[in-house]
Order: sequence, then C-alpha cells, then structure tokens
Amino acid sequence: METKAELIFIPSPGLGHVASAVEFAKLVLATNERLCISLLIMKHPADFGVQPYLQSLPSLSRLHFVDVSIDPKLVVELLSNKDRFLYDFIDGHKQKVSEFVTNNITSNNSSSSQFGSTRLAGFVLDMFCISMIDVANEFCVPSYIFFTSAAAFLALSFHFEALRSTSKFDYSESDEELSILGFKNPYPAKVLPKPAKAITPSSSLYYDGIRRFRETKGIVINTFAELEPFALQSLSDAKIAPPIYPIHAVFNSHDNDKKQETESIVEWLDGQPNSSVVFLCFGTMGSFEPEQVKEIAIALERSGHRFLWSLRRPPPKGKIEMPSNYDNSEEVLPEGFLERTKGIGKVVGWAPQVTVLSHRAVGVFVSHCGWNSTMESVCCGVPVAAWPLYAEQQMNAFLLVKELGLAVEIRMDYVKDFEGKNPVDIVGAEEIEGAIQKLLGNGEENEVRKRVKEMQEKSKKAMEEGGSSYTSLRLLIDDFISNIS
Repeated sequence: METKAELIFIPSPGLGHVASAVEFAKLVLATNERLCISLLIMKHPADFGVQPYLQSLPSLSRLHFVDVSIDPKLVVELLSNKDRFLYDFIDGHKQKVSEFVTNNITSNNSSSSQFGSTRLAGFVLDMFCISMIDVANEFCVPSYIFFTSAAAFLALSFHFEALRSTSKFDYSESDEELSILGFKNPYPAKVLPKPAKAITPSSSLYYDGIRRFRETKGIVINTFAELEPFALQSLSDAKIAPPIYPIHAVFNSHDNDKKQETESIVEWLDGQPNSSVVFLCFGTMGSFEPEQVKEIAIALERSGHRFLWSLRRPPPKGKIEMPSNYDNSEEVLPEGFLERTKGIGKVVGWAPQVTVLSHRAVGVFVSHCGWNSTMESVCCGVPVAAWPLYAEQQMNAFLLVKELGLAVEIRMDYVKDFEGKNPVDIVGAEEIEGAIQKLLGNGEENEVRKRVKEMQEKSKKAMEEGGSSYTSLRLLIDDFISNIS
C-alpha cells in the first residue's frame, strides 16, 4: 500500500481564515488521493463564528480537525497587549502543535495515524501563523504559506517590508500618490492598509512575519493568474519571494447550514428579474450605526431598484464581537421604510452569500471588499460597489476599481472605527445611490459589468484541465509529495 503524505494546516483563528483553509484542504484532497490533512484549530475567545461553522461541516475522509486550544486563562492574560495579541496567541500554541505531531505523525519513518501509513510532508501556514515555521523545522519538513489575500497585497507587503529597513516612513496623514510594487497606477497613501501607513509595534510584527515568508518553500495565493497578472508578474520579476502558486478562488461553498433562512431568501430571489437585485452584505464583522443605516435605506428607496440587504446589529461599543441579527429591524430603519419597499426589497439578518451571488437575479454587490467576498463576486460574475471597512479592504477596493476595472467606488478611503474613539464617519445616501445607479443604469459604467462577466469566464477556464489554476494546483501537490520521496 502506497504511503500517504500528511499535511498540517494551521489557519488563523477567524472565520474567513478557517473557512478558506477548509476549502483549500478540500481542493487538495479532491485532486490527489495520496494526501491527507490535519487541520489544527486554535480557539479565539471571541470565536467569530468558527465553532458553529465547523459543526455544520459534513465529515470528510482524509480531513481531520484537531483542537489544539491552550488554557483560556493564558489567553485572557495575552489580551492585555492588543498590539501583540494575535502573534502571542499563535506563539502560545506552538507546544500543543509540536505535541500533536510528535504523538500522531513522525516525519522520518512511516507511522500509523488515523489515515493508515503516513509520512509528514509539510506545514501549510496561514499568513499570520508564520512562527509555526519553528515547529515545522523541529520535524525537518518544509513550510508553505497560505496567503488569504490578493497577490497585490502580498506585493505591497514585500514593498513596505523592504522600505522599513531603509526609512522610517509615515503616511498616516499623507495625500501623496506612491509607486508601489504590484500596482500599475500611482497608489494614494490615504487608502494604504494600516501596517503600511507607519511603523508601529503591530506593523513591525507584521513585517517580521513577511520577512520570514522567504524561509518557506512556497506561497499559495487565493487568486488566479488572469485576475492579477500584473501583481504576479511584478513579484516574479522582483525575485523576492519563494515560488508562488495562484490556485484560484478558495471560498466557502458550504453556506447552507441555516436552511430555513436560505430557502426564504432563494424563494424571494426566484421571483425577481435577471440581474435586477442589489445585494448588500458586509462580511463577518460588518455592521453600521443607526445614522448610517438610515442613509443606506434612503439610497435604496431613492434608487428604485430591487434589493436584498443583510442588516446586522453592531456589537456593544469597544467590544470585539461579531454583529448579531436585529429582533426587529424597524427600530433602526426610517419610519415606514419596510412598508414602502415591500414589493421590491427584502431586509434580512444573516445571508448565505455564495448562494445569493450565484443567483441569476443578483446584479450588484455592495460589499466591504474582503478578499473572500471579492473572489466570490468575480467567480459569480457580479460587479461590486466598493465600500471597504477595515484590514486591507481599502487596498482591495483600489485594486478592483482602479487597477482591474471590476467595481465602482462608494467610498474607497472609508475606515470603520471599531473602538468607537472617533466621531462616526457617515457615507451619504447620494454616494451610495450614485454607485448603484452607475452599475444598474445604461451608461458607460456598464463596461464594468461586461468586464466582470469576461473575468467570470476566465475564472472558469482557469480551473479546467490545462488552465492556469489547474496547472498551479498540480505543481503544488507534486511539490508536497516530493517531500516524502
């Protein structure tokens, strides 16, 4: 019997990261039967929906979930240093990971694990779990990075990692336009991701991790060659990274765990004309204060277009928790809004995003531009009205609007203040309505719709036999298996 190659997957403790890792694992296992995967789960105190998601998954052969959680008291102690928390939290799991590998898999000799005769072939680490390279080194196996963002963000990260060794840059108040690796167009400093604005304790930790990417055997990116040719070529030409594998959109296809809500939404969409519905959804952490909700409602009502709106209640101020559903959304909507829009609109709480974007009735996606959501919109052929909130989403919006022409802007430099320290920044109804009209009107902006449909076709071809992502994935798997030869 042929020895199986076992991979250790370690995602960051957020739902977007865990779900992407699961989908990538499924893709790997479906492509080659010699591989098996242990996916290690680190439990974050806020959870971010990870446990309900994992419980909703059907069991998969050759994919094994392992809880490597540490003492909750230790996690509470780590929370006192917000800048370092994520990195210290991940570091705190190194011993548990090492113990799991020692007790279950050995690298040098074939051993019996839950999958039969296996040999350890490598660690696949989330972009923030870089310190786990140390554990992989203990077992003399290579590490790979699973980068859950755009190739352009990888290029930008390498650019600023190199820059910090020569200058103490500070773009926090700058209106400059910069020349940045991976971007064709001048890049406005005001839409830089937080780590690229200035050198701070937390950005230094991020760049320390980026520097260590060079110690790995490869970087797997959730993108495809036809979507980001310029960024991928820039990285290749710069010779600053290990081999890069753009393996395609890895997104959560399993979003039907809330069957009743899904059926109600799909039934409503079934009754709408093709490409007529504006879908508003802002990701795992996306929610707005009542003043902003009212502006969105005014924009939707004025636009006259059909809409499906995933409206979520923000967590209490200063608390890092997931938004929740409203018991009664009328408490934050303009008086009479639901009655006046009864025929054309539907306001829901949670929404099954992939199912909705795949529906023929959806014509526009008002999105926070998280990278998973961006890939879903491209692969489903739905143009985006870009309204970024946090992390690298402002960069994703710039990439979509200016570099790729696959979106229109609502407000590219919007930043959500999760800590509630600053006055609430309100995006007016005119800005929101204007972007929707550009995408659903008949003007030249429908070039955007055309480009999105063309990119959707390219995304399908990339996964077909001989396509760019098909080839990239198989090269990666050959590399995994070479580690046990």
